[in-house]
This record gives sequence, C-alpha cells and structure tokens, in this order.
Amino acid sequence: MKATPPRQAGLGIAELLVALGVGLGVLLGAGSLFVWASRAFAAQAETAAMDDAGRYALEAIARAVRQSAASDWEVSGAGPDPTAPAPLAGLDAHRVPHSGFGLDNATSAAVNGSDVLAVRFPGAGAPPNGDGSALDCAGFSVHRMEEGWSIFYVARNAQGEAELRCKYRGASAWSSDAVVGAVDGFQVLYGLDADADGAPERYLNASALDELDAGLALAGATAAEREQDLRRRTHWKQVASVRVALLLHGPASPLASAGAFVHELFGADYGALADDDDPGVRLREAELAGGAAPRYRKVFGTTIALPARAR
Repeated sequence: MKATPPRQAGLGIAELLVALGVGLGVLLGAGSLFVWASRAFAAQAETAAMDDAGRYALEAIARAVRQSAASDWEVSGAGPDPTAPAPLAGLDAHRVPHSGFGLDNATSAAVNGSDVLAVRFPGAGAPPNGDGSALDCAGFSVHRMEEGWSIFYVARNAQGEAELRCKYRGASAWSSDAVVGAVDGFQVLYGLDADADGAPERYLNASALDELDAGLALAGATAAEREQDLRRRTHWKQVASVRVALLLHGPASPLASAGAFVHELFGADYGALADDDDPGVRLREAELAGGAAPRYRKVFGTTIALPARAR
C-alpha cells in the first residue's frame, strides 16, 4: 500500500489571534518606550537650556555691575566727581517702561514682585577713538563724554511670557531687549559698607537704602544745594557688593509634592524675615503655577563685589 503524505495546514484562528496580540503588545511597548524617551530627552534639553540661561544672565548682570566702578581719569582727572549721581540705583517690586529716560515712570506692576537694578557708567568710545571697553547690557559701545546705562528688570513679552530685560540708551532713543526668558522672579540686595572698611555690614533692599537717605539732615539753603549734598552722602555710594537672585522655570515636574514647594531666592532665613517687607523673595509654586501643572524651577544667585573707587 502507498502511504498518504501529510497535508500542510495554516494557522488556526486561535493561533492567529495570539500572534496578533503578542505583536501588538510589542508594538505598544516599543511605542510607549519611544514616547517616554522623547519626553525625557525634551525635559533634559529644556533643563539644560534653563541652566545655561541662568548662568548667562548672572554673567551679564555681574559684568554690568562691575562696570559701575569704571572711571575715565583722562576726563575726570582726580577720579569720580563726589557730587555725581551714585553709579547704582534700584527699585523694589517695580517695572520700568520700554522707553523713557532711566527709571522715570516706573510702575508697581511688577512680575511676582521682581526688582529693578540700574547701573550707570562712563563711556570710553569705540575704536579707533576709544578702546571699546564701555559696553551697555545690549553690547553697544558707549562713547566718551557720554553716560551709559544698563537697567535690568522683568516684564512680559507679547506672548505673555516673563523675561529678564535690559534697558539701555541708544543713539537716538531708549530701548530694551530680552536677556533671557522663562524668568519667574528677580531680586536684588545691596551690601552696605557704612564704615568704609571694604566689607558690607549688612544687606538691604532698595527701599531700605532710600529710607536711610530720607533720614539724612541735608545741608544747603536751596533745593539744588541739598540735592548736591545728598549726592555726596547718599548711602547708595556706600554699597560694597550686590547680591542678585533669579528664579527660572523649566519643564513640568513629575514630583507629586512639587505643588507645595516654596522657592526662597535669598534663603529660608531671609525669606522668613522679610517675606512681608520684600515682596518676591519667597515665591510659592502653587501661586506660580496658577492651576497648571507644577514646573521644575531653579534659583540662580551670585554676589558681586565692587572696588572702593566705585564708591
């Protein structure tokens, strides 16, 4: 008898369904892994950009503050004029307009209680008539016999995002440019060196320095003479160092407890001491998020020392 060869059969419906289920599970797992990796990469890139922006902003502010110590000895001869305005000025919880002279028309519509820091410095001119060393915060050269300004403040752009801005005096008008974005707060403290030993005894905000100036008994029969005496004796010329702090935000935070965070721009001790008197030094995540998902935020801070000749 001749043997009958076995017949070949395809997959049954059960085997086909199992194979499809396994394949679909692998695809879903791979897709989920890809989405997770993409989100992690995007969050890491956004965090790295935040770190770069924070460091760049501190460097720009420090460079401007140190420039306040500059003096054109060829013009002034004996050094800075004691009756000239102080090279540093500031406002607490304020914002300055995009244009207009200096700190004029500043408003209290500050972003999260952010401060204003203004730096004045003499020009040096651009080559070949100058060395090009006197630059405002926008990178433009300030010519000799002119006064340069670098004013840092926080404002919202056309999209509603808060950013650290730099206001400067251009060739024909005042203007301002963004330094870095994603800024939630900007705070400044001034180290007062009342005994002129080169080291600050205490750090005060701009309002406290103005209160000390208001308590001075000024000499002079006229308002102009009293103003000149104030310029000689102002506490702003006794500032030996400047502390600045910036709060920047990055990607959404995965932590469940992130909504309860409190961001202390100058540390918990100062925040507890001055929370009511210095708005913006203590910012709460729940208020910053405003009902949205909490974000990863980081405080960037530095202390900038001034040489004695700047005072």
